[in-house]
Amino acid sequence: MSRRPALVTGVAGLGLAVALAALVDAPARDTVQLVGFAAGGALVAGAAGTALLRTLRHRSTRAQAVVVALTSVVAVGVGATAAANAMFLSSHDYGALLVILTSAGTVGLLTALVLGDRLTAGSRELAFVISRIGEDDGPAGHHEVQRDVSAPPTEELATLGRRLAEMSARLDAARTRERALDASRRELVAWVSHDLRTPLAGIRAMVEALEDGVVDDDATVARYHRTMRLEVDRLAGLVDDLFELSRIQAGALELRLEPASLTDLVSDALAGAAVVADAKGVRLEGRLSGPAPELELATPEVLRVLRNLLDNAIRHTPPAGRVHLEAGVVDSHAVVSVLDSCGGIPPDELDRVFDLAFRGDAARTPEHDGGAGLGLAIARGIVEAHQGDIAVHNEEGGCRFTVRLPLPAV
Repeated sequence: MSRRPALVTGVAGLGLAVALAALVDAPARDTVQLVGFAAGGALVAGAAGTALLRTLRHRSTRAQAVVVALTSVVAVGVGATAAANAMFLSSHDYGALLVILTSAGTVGLLTALVLGDRLTAGSRELAFVISRIGEDDGPAGHHEVQRDVSAPPTEELATLGRRLAEMSARLDAARTRERALDASRRELVAWVSHDLRTPLAGIRAMVEALEDGVVDDDATVARYHRTMRLEVDRLAGLVDDLFELSRIQAGALELRLEPASLTDLVSDALAGAAVVADAKGVRLEGRLSGPAPELELATPEVLRVLRNLLDNAIRHTPPAGRVHLEAGVVDSHAVVSVLDSCGGIPPDELDRVFDLAFRGDAARTPEHDGGAGLGLAIARGIVEAHQGDIAVHNEEGGCRFTVRLPLPAV
C-alpha cells in the first residue's frame, strides 16, 4: 500500500474512534487510554501481519487471505486485552470478550478461506486461459477464452479477463490476416510464375525459329519482332507492378505531393484508356459533376490508380458495353467512380477484389487476360497512402469502383 492511502486510513480510523468515544460521553482520560491501547495493538498486529505477508508473498492467495483475517482479529484481541487489564475488568467480562473474539475470528477465517478459494480458482482460470492464448485454435478458441473469463470473482480479475479476451480476439484476427496474406502470396507466386513462363516460352520459340532460319519471309519476321516487343513490354509492366507493390507493402512508397487539378487527372486517364476501349468496341464516357477541386497529391501515382481502374473495367466489359467515369466533390472529398458493364462481381468475391493476386474465377481464363491480379491491389495501396479509401459494389448490371481522396485543408 502506498503511504498516502495508509495515512488517510489511519487518521480516519483515529478520528472515528474519538468521535465514538465522545458520542458515548466517555471521559477524556479513558478515551486516550482506549485509543492508545487499540492503536498500539493494531500497530503490533499490523507489523506482524505485514511481515508474515511478505514471507508468504510466493504462496497462494488463500493463505494470504487467512493472514489478513488473522491480523484483524489479533489486532482487536491485543487492543481489547490491554484495555481489559488496564481497566480491571472482571474475569467474567474478560471471558465473555474472549468468546466474542473467538467467534468473530472464526467467522473472519471462514470468510477469508472462501475469498481465498475464489481468488485462487479465478487466478487458475486466468492462468489456463493465458497459456492457451498463443495456441492456434481458430475462432472456437477465442469463444472458449470468452467463456472462461466471463465471471471472475473480483473486478480486477474481471478487467484482466476482458483484456485477455480482447487480446485473444486481436490475435485471432492477426492470424486470420496472416493466413490470408500467405495464401495470397502463394497465389501470386504461382500466377506470376505462369505469367512469366508463358511469354518467355513464346519469345524463346520465336528467337529459335529466327536463328534456325525456319522463318525467313519479311512479313513473318516483322510479325515475330512485333510480337516479341509486345511480350517484352508486357513482362516489363509486370516487373514494374511487382516493384511498386513491394514498395507499398514495405511502407517505402514515397509520395511527392503537388497541386493537381481533378479535371486534368480525369482527362489524362480517359485519353490513355480511349485507345484500348476503341480497339475492344467499348464506349468510354466521362463526366465531371460541379467545379473541379484542386488537390494535393502525387500525380503519377493517382493517375496510375485511375488508369488501373479504367483498364480493369474495359477488360471485363464485353464489346458494345459501356464504361462510365464520374468525378466530383462529396463530403469534403474528391470522389472518382468508374462504372462498367461486366455483369457484376459474385457477392462472395466482393470483399476480396482488392486482395493481393486475386483475379476471380472468370478472370483466370485466357480470354480475359487477367494479368497477375496486381492492379487493384496497387490501386488500394496508393489510395490509402493518400489517406483515402477505395471501394466496390455491384450496380446496374456491372460494378462501380469508387475512390475518395481528402481535399486539402483550407
